[in-house]
Amino acid sequence: MNAKTALVTGGIGGIGTAICRRLSNDGMNVIAVHHPMENEHAAAWQAEQKAAGYDIAILGMDVSSPEECSTRLSQLLSDEGSVDILVNCAGITRDKSFKRMEDDHWYDVINVNLNSVYNVTRPLWDAMLENGFGRVVNISSVNGQRGQFGQANYSAAKAGMHGFTMAMAQEGATKGVTVNTVSPGYISTAMTEAIRDDIREAIIGGIPMGRMGTTEEIAGAVAYLVEEEAGYITGANIPINGGLYMS
Repeated sequence: MNAKTALVTGGIGGIGTAICRRLSNDGMNVIAVHHPMENEHAAAWQAEQKAAGYDIAILGMDVSSPEECSTRLSQLLSDEGSVDILVNCAGITRDKSFKRMEDDHWYDVINVNLNSVYNVTRPLWDAMLENGFGRVVNISSVNGQRGQFGQANYSAAKAGMHGFTMAMAQEGATKGVTVNTVSPGYISTAMTEAIRDDIREAIIGGIPMGRMGTTEEIAGAVAYLVEEEAGYITGANIPINGGLYMS
């Protein structure tokens, strides 16, 4: 059986890296998508992965551009034959209280975090339906479930991702294509490690498990959802937040 091909947007970030490594370990051909302005950083990242034993391809693509996604992914399908697994993990934050939020703060986050899910999924969707197999996993956030002060843009985008998941899950259900959401809580990454110590401790104090999650815990959930044995799970929102938010 040929190895499946997995495309991971935001693939060179903290959570994205763990997902790429896990899927690579599971025998998949993995392609990490990064912004074209990060070409140099992405090349260094790829070299680091190779040195650690991971053979991961990279693809520069602006996920907020529908035209660029259509062009690059059509070419990718032509080159690879199929993309079996898509993990929509690209995301940014532009935190401001709504009173102080500027138009760019809103639209930048919506374009990268939510519109990208359409832009990247659209060129790959029909081929998944035709092949009778596909796995789409959208990486949302606990703040898309509960909201967060100063994140009207981010919370709206992340909530929208799961709305997209539920609708697309119904469209793919009879064709062997599943669509699910994973909603991480606070995860230990370079970004969260850089938070001021007292603020970080206050965050951890509000988590019932008393710790932040690991990127590997997110990757483990994604790895399960993309397997054939998870074929009866679709339209779900998997919370991985240490009990911070329960529903």
